[in-house]
Amino acid sequence: MTQIETGRALVNGIHIYYEVHGTHDGTPLVLLNGGGSTIDSNFGRVLPFLARVRRVIALDEQGHGRTSDRDQPVTFEGSADDVAGLLRELKISQADLFGFSNGASVALQVAIRHPQLVRKLVFASSFTRRDGAQPQLWEFIKQADLANMPQALKDAFLAVTPDARKLKTMHDKDAARMAAFRDVPDAAVRGVRAPTLIITGDRDVPRLEHAIELSRLFPDARLLVLPSGHGDYLAEETSAPADTDYAEITARLLGRFLSEP
Repeated sequence: MTQIETGRALVNGIHIYYEVHGTHDGTPLVLLNGGGSTIDSNFGRVLPFLARVRRVIALDEQGHGRTSDRDQPVTFEGSADDVAGLLRELKISQADLFGFSNGASVALQVAIRHPQLVRKLVFASSFTRRDGAQPQLWEFIKQADLANMPQALKDAFLAVTPDARKLKTMHDKDAARMAAFRDVPDAAVRGVRAPTLIITGDRDVPRLEHAIELSRLFPDARLLVLPSGHGDYLAEETSAPADTDYAEITARLLGRFLSEP
């Protein structure tokens, strides 16, 4: 069993829930969850493998899981500033960031807005342009409703915050953020100086062609394509069946990138 420390930090008007797994020295790895998700639903099965060799800090985004909300929309830029604020509260001068799905968009904004805080960036299962996603994503967003939110994500939220009103607020804010998604300028992506690993599944929400484009757009990028749908390689809660062997393989591949000089 890895050692786990939990806490809440007051940052930008919200109390951010975070967990620290493992006791290893060196640059910590920060995990950023996807939309509608919690630490457990995205990373619960892969996190123990990552914590075997790294100190891992996982946090819930604004209004997600155990983190409180503010009377403002949830945005990638605002969440990036929250991550930066939490790192400063924890007295961490630099970290590796692993963002999944919407969490990858948050991680990218940290690298753009607070570049000094990011040693390496893992941009997993996300996109920087609307045309980088499969067209059916936008059709789903148009019809987004709490009723068609994956049940596993609802259950994961209510398990840690048993308040149906907060669940609906979180869902609606996430849906509004995606409906208003704006392309990240290519120049901003080119300006990222942190070595970047782009991870995508061959049957993922982002188009494979877009992932290849990004591998050429980031100045120092590697591309990892896995035989996977959205989140299967993490064995996340919405994956069926949950394959913890796959999660371990992903953790090893991720560790290899992060350990490279």
